[in-house]
Amino acid sequence: MSTKTAKELLVGYLENIDSPETVIQLFADDAAIELPYLKSLGMPWQMKGKDVILDFLQNLPTMFPGFKFENVQILIDTPDQVFGEYDVHCTNGKTGLRYDQSYMGRLVADNGKIKLLREALNMAEVAKSFFPEATAYLPFE
Repeated sequence: MSTKTAKELLVGYLENIDSPETVIQLFADDAAIELPYLKSLGMPWQMKGKDVILDFLQNLPTMFPGFKFENVQILIDTPDQVFGEYDVHCTNGKTGLRYDQSYMGRLVADNGKIKLLREALNMAEVAKSFFPEATAYLPFE
């Protein structure tokens, strides 16, 4: 059995995001997913450990019905690190508002498992999706 490269892990994560039980197998026991900019809105931004990550992944379909990554572009690819950009177009399950997001993600692999997935995202899109009152202050384009 060969060890997965960082690119293979990222592609596996992105392609199977709608299957938490499959995706969680890609993560190391002490892995983390980080979305640091969510902290600016007072939202949880760091998930550490497989149990916490699995809970996060299992909640995605409720939080964002139709959540699916698309337009994947791999820009940097080494055996243990990969950097890519990818989009999501779905609806916020709580507010019913559109969630049109572009992510940038850096994945660090260790022994064929995801050790860290750190993603950056457009905070204006997050605000528009989670806080309906924000739409009066932020552009839609």
